[in-house]
Amino acid sequence: MPLKEALEIAYREDLDLVEVAPNADPPVCRIMDYGKYKYQASKKSQMARKKSKTFQVKEIRVRPHTDKHDLDVKIKKIKEFLERKDRVKITVMFRGREKAYMDSGLDILERIAEEIKEMGTIDKPPTKEGWRLTMVIAPK
Repeated sequence: MPLKEALEIAYREDLDLVEVAPNADPPVCRIMDYGKYKYQASKKSQMARKKSKTFQVKEIRVRPHTDKHDLDVKIKKIKEFLERKDRVKITVMFRGREKAYMDSGLDILERIAEEIKEMGTIDKPPTKEGWRLTMVIAPK
């Protein structure tokens, strides 16, 4: 259909002439209410964002000589995070003379992993990053 005729029809219907496929031969156009189309597209993207799940990474910091009770409190907090479906990054920080006790840091991470094995899985095993040991746990 000629362009002039399509524009007249769109004007008569109080709609817009929208080019759908400009690279086609001949170009393809559609008569539609463009404002309504844009509104529906934005609502659709809003609903998609609303329904998508967002995961947070929570961080728990521990020292190599953290007391047993304090460690139990931290493990309890880790379990709460895993129940809310958040990933947990556990960091053992070393300072000064503590840097010689990397083995005790690994022991702490192993104990934590043992305590929470029914609620989460180790997503990233313990790795050394400078003077820190880190491990990431994901919920089951």
